[in-house]
Amino acid sequence: MDLGGPGAGPMTLFGLDNLPYGVFSPSGGAPRVGVRFGDDVVDLSVLLDDPVFAMPSLNGFMEQGRSRWTQVREQIRELLAGEVADAAVHPVTDVQLHLPVEVADYVDFYASEHHASNLGRLFRPDSEPLMPNWKHLPVGYHGRAGTVVVSGTEVVRPCGQRKAPDEAAPTYGPSRRLDIEAELGFLVGVGSTLGDRIGVDDFADHVFGAVLLNDWSARDLQAWEYVPLGPHLGKSFATSISPWVVPLAALEAAHVPLPGQDPQPLPYLCGREDWGLDIDLVVEWNGEEVSRPPYREMYWSPAQMLAHMTVNGASARTGDLFASGTISGPEKHQRGAFIELTWGGREPVTVKGEERTFLEDGDEVTISATAPGANGGRIGFGEVTGTIRPARGGTFTA
Repeated sequence: MDLGGPGAGPMTLFGLDNLPYGVFSPSGGAPRVGVRFGDDVVDLSVLLDDPVFAMPSLNGFMEQGRSRWTQVREQIRELLAGEVADAAVHPVTDVQLHLPVEVADYVDFYASEHHASNLGRLFRPDSEPLMPNWKHLPVGYHGRAGTVVVSGTEVVRPCGQRKAPDEAAPTYGPSRRLDIEAELGFLVGVGSTLGDRIGVDDFADHVFGAVLLNDWSARDLQAWEYVPLGPHLGKSFATSISPWVVPLAALEAAHVPLPGQDPQPLPYLCGREDWGLDIDLVVEWNGEEVSRPPYREMYWSPAQMLAHMTVNGASARTGDLFASGTISGPEKHQRGAFIELTWGGREPVTVKGEERTFLEDGDEVTISATAPGANGGRIGFGEVTGTIRPARGGTFTA
């Protein structure tokens, strides 16, 4: 089969300069690894005749390391430029997409100065927007790897304790301020030994690629619980990621300097390369665009996040997922969370003719992204989508 048709031409977001990896099931088949090429998914277990790609996750391939990643990418590009066996090619509309990795650990950072400043003004209006440590280290929290789900998985409205400012005591029930966070996630391919550290300049030797990520957030649960130890139930119920993993090699044309760090970080957070990335996200609420967050505005880079995550000797493992935190820019239409976009619910936005603040049951959110590719084109990350379903179960009584 010749794959050089319109769907794989120079204007596609999934051409030879991208080739994102994913896990898919063809009709009646078991999950295996493929690459997205134009409007098709190419079965790598058939194309390369390698059993590591017949596995139901990318972990086995990711742990083989950077030289192997480079070798396979070059081999795929060479083979796709010629004739490909029909048995290896499946229209993307005919396959089922799965979670691309077995997630080992999950850490979420807070790397946007614009987002952190906006939340600081909302949560602490009489104090400085940023906490004293914020410009000295990438702030983060540990999430639940078991609740990371693939795009398209429905999100059940979480329940928990919430206490509004005008309430004398907390109550239990479904979240009333359910939100999104438009983020980028990074997947560790090669781990590290307990007690060792991963330096900023070793980032590309350990990180396999990037995904889109939506860190669903129950703001009322979060506001009541987060002092003094940070997010817990307000975050741990669901985190959605895109099914396609864009390899770091596909992001070379997207490298940009960081917007500037003052004061200069401590030496372990400094390296030869900034690892700023020029990636444009789009957030759609019930099919209507409401925001365009720019990743190039992020204060802390993913290389700095990984260096900080391991500086105490914590080990990294194949399948570790760490995320950027909400991506927000300086303008209102660039805010990547609805709590910012609606300023805590006080400034509703219009969605399909209705004034809206936080998510209602039945709402659907889709986040997509593109980045500069080779030769002046662009590459795509696909989408991460989730639909809100009503809370389950009844209330608890003493």
